[in-house]
Amino acid sequence: MPRAERERQMMDAAVRTFGQRGYRAASMDEIAELAGVSKPLVYLYLNSKEELFTACIRRESEALMEAVRAGVEPDLPADRQLWTGLRAFFEHTADHPDAWAVLHQQARAQGEPFVGEVAVLREEIVAFVTGLIGAAAREARHDPALPDRDVAGLAQALVGAAEALAGWANVTPGVSAREAATTLMNFSWAGLENLMHGRGWQRTED
Repeated sequence: MPRAERERQMMDAAVRTFGQRGYRAASMDEIAELAGVSKPLVYLYLNSKEELFTACIRRESEALMEAVRAGVEPDLPADRQLWTGLRAFFEHTADHPDAWAVLHQQARAQGEPFVGEVAVLREEIVAFVTGLIGAAAREARHDPALPDRDVAGLAQALVGAAEALAGWANVTPGVSAREAATTLMNFSWAGLENLMHGRGWQRTED
């Protein structure tokens, strides 16, 4: 078997084991058995449990980001772009629950260096969503334009909500990716649309 295919096989087994058992409980013996290879071969290819886990985080981060980018249709109106991006995100996390568990739960629970690896993914997604919200604001043609600070804050809030909702959807029977995406659109778009047209919430008292 070619090296790349063998590595993919071992990584698939590792993601499944880490996602279902957790980083600390997972063993290299389990991963090797699931991959159908010897434990020494896993160490030969990926050196250590820590390096294997890091490789899983990086691979699944790239796959998630690629799915979101591919899902967005840039020629559509702003709300449809956000919808297609959210739908792609929730479809990917639903189709790959072990990968999402690795990224959203296991990596963050283990501290550094794994938290830093996931932070890179989150920054990339936030930057992408910031671009979508900024484009939506420009499309609305509201003057003055939505401030950059507000756009950045909205992107952070939207990504955080998507992460939490994906975690909930993956453990709640009967919640589809489309339903999760619709829930977040209903929660976020009405507020975003109002902001873009200068109809933000106003405090009546401090």
